Amino acid sequence: MVDTIEKKNQEIRDQISLKLDDPQLFINRELSMLEFQKRVLEEAEDERNPLLERVKFLGIVGSNLDEFFMVRVGGLKMQLEAGVVDFSIDGLTPAEQLAAIRKEITSLMNKACALWSDKLRGELDKTGIHVLDFEDLNEKQRESVQVYYEDVIFPVLTPLAFDPGHPFPHISNLSLNLAVVIRDEKGQNRFARVKVPTTLPRLVPIKRSSGSVRKDGTVPYHHYFVWIEQVIMANLSSLFPGMEIVDAHPFRVTRNADVVIQELEADDLLETMEESVRERRFGTVVSVSINKNMPLYIQDILVHNLEVDSKDIYILGSPLGLGVLLDLYNVNRYDLKYLSFVPQVPPSLKSSDTLDGSLFSVIRKEDILLHHPYDSFVPVIDFLRLAARDPDVLAIKQTLYRVGKNSPIVNALLEARRDYGKQVAVLVELKARFDEESNIGWARVLESEGVHVVYGLVGLKTHSKVALVVRKEGDKIRRYIHLGTGNYNSVTAHMYEDLGMFTCDEEIGADVTDLFNHLTGYSVEDRYRKLLVAPKNLRKKFEYLINREIEYAQNGQKAHLIFKMNSLVDKQMIQLLYKASMAGVEIDLIVRGICCLRPGLEGISENIRVRSIVGRFLEHSRIYYFYNNNEEEIYIGSADLMPRNLNRRVEVVFPIEEKSMVRYIRDKVLIIYLKDNVKSRIMKADGSYQRAKRKPRQHSFNSQAWFIKNRLSKERLDPVNE
Repeated sequence: MVDTIEKKNQEIRDQISLKLDDPQLFINRELSMLEFQKRVLEEAEDERNPLLERVKFLGIVGSNLDEFFMVRVGGLKMQLEAGVVDFSIDGLTPAEQLAAIRKEITSLMNKACALWSDKLRGELDKTGIHVLDFEDLNEKQRESVQVYYEDVIFPVLTPLAFDPGHPFPHISNLSLNLAVVIRDEKGQNRFARVKVPTTLPRLVPIKRSSGSVRKDGTVPYHHYFVWIEQVIMANLSSLFPGMEIVDAHPFRVTRNADVVIQELEADDLLETMEESVRERRFGTVVSVSINKNMPLYIQDILVHNLEVDSKDIYILGSPLGLGVLLDLYNVNRYDLKYLSFVPQVPPSLKSSDTLDGSLFSVIRKEDILLHHPYDSFVPVIDFLRLAARDPDVLAIKQTLYRVGKNSPIVNALLEARRDYGKQVAVLVELKARFDEESNIGWARVLESEGVHVVYGLVGLKTHSKVALVVRKEGDKIRRYIHLGTGNYNSVTAHMYEDLGMFTCDEEIGADVTDLFNHLTGYSVEDRYRKLLVAPKNLRKKFEYLINREIEYAQNGQKAHLIFKMNSLVDKQMIQLLYKASMAGVEIDLIVRGICCLRPGLEGISENIRVRSIVGRFLEHSRIYYFYNNNEEEIYIGSADLMPRNLNRRVEVVFPIEEKSMVRYIRDKVLIIYLKDNVKSRIMKADGSYQRAKRKPRQHSFNSQAWFIKNRLSKERLDPVNE
């Protein structure tokens, strides 16, 4: 009888597993990413946002789409050219995905260009920020621009001819160019290319002028700009004297940047990465953007010589490359931006001078949680500065993924080694996409000062965010650790939402030591006391924790999961969440970007709710909450639920064990996000999103605004009664 029941149960499990393999249960990853770009575009459309913030969001869309073409479209084209039939999670071939992408991205880019030309440009004009076409310049402005052209632009221009004696010039990635057709003295048409110099501002500033006096007595300035490509086009005769200018049109090229690093064949990973960065400039062309006025015969020249599919020619409005609009954010008009706020120092650190050693004593008393950008990033910098200068600190070890320019973090590590002779070991991840050059530079600087620099493990990116300080205290050695969800980047710490924690927990300290021994040496340690480390034990532990909630639900007990992450792509994890929903587990997912799970499917994901929050700050933290029969557990760290994070990266996820911190993250972080009805979008089963709707008489609630207000108030606010 027992065997019969078990056999029946196994048959049911097999049927469920087979059902959950259906490609229709999943959203395409690439199309989900484009849905995220639509949500960013919504912020540019939203008139509740300050005007320059809207322009910035539009620039972010342009920059994000450049990266999407370079990486995601580039990768699919490589599969297509290699004849690889690798089905996506929703069962599409590379060719089918490219066709779907072209349709969606064309609509998205046209909508973005229209927003600029039909709306934002005019609104900027009303406020005194004038982005002009060359033909709209008055005589005085033209004179000023002409001087700038002759003195600055003209000397750096290099027209390149294309004829039997001159091969078609190389068009570099993300470059803006002019396709010029000239007629010589014999009446023959010739083609030439003029590259718009990247060393000069795309938006050429024209001398600003004073406006009328405001009611508050201040005098605003009017800012004037003109597009550099239009200035060049108006002066092409200076580049081709004696020739007739027949046609001139801008075009912009995007190349494949999805470089595959052959680490196993590399004798020197640093040199290999430098070569790979150079090769990126010569990747195959994946898209060409042009304006609608470019005639077909010039388009044919580009298609033939750039070896690009005509389907990858995108006819767009101006400007080509919306990312340039980010430059307008530098205009000194704070009335058109979000109100500034000063990140706060947590109460536990306010009474201490973090550079006199008291920071260590505070960490010994209790773990300290930081929520950036609302909490200041300065304590993290001071932690490393203090470690550099403290005579009792013996060693510092740290992972670096994206640190940016002029990094105070790296400067502290250099100071520790150069000025105080500390033992410093740093893992610099050279394979951090689009930060390779910066990281190569930092690696060389650190090595030149005697820092022990390693570049990670073969076949794996090191994405974890960990800093370890080893300190001698009397006869003992104590380890102080900082763990986080975000990069050690002092600039993005003001724009990205992240969590970090200081601790001197002995077991976590021992785990971090084992981790660094694994990263820098030949240790094969795969048993950790408290840390969840990918690809060693993170997937298995998460599967166990989700299955535990399933068991509670099957036993009629309350079961609840709240996961906050950047992306949800991993098929096995999605299937496990479907199983949890089918068992009755309540699941709330806060997924900023890509989500391949379909919520609200009858009989499968009815208990799953997915929301995305897009606002002033980039939501970047990863938080995993398990109700655990009222013995709540929370883990935070660097890993999203994607195959690359779980299988191909070194990630660290760590437990929040202090009960007050668990309650804080639950009530004053996660619940706050779940209350948001201003910046929150709710995902529908078809993969589209709609803004969260307020219930009757319900007040609007903006989670990011609440976090700012909460930090600035003398007493931390109650999210329930706020």
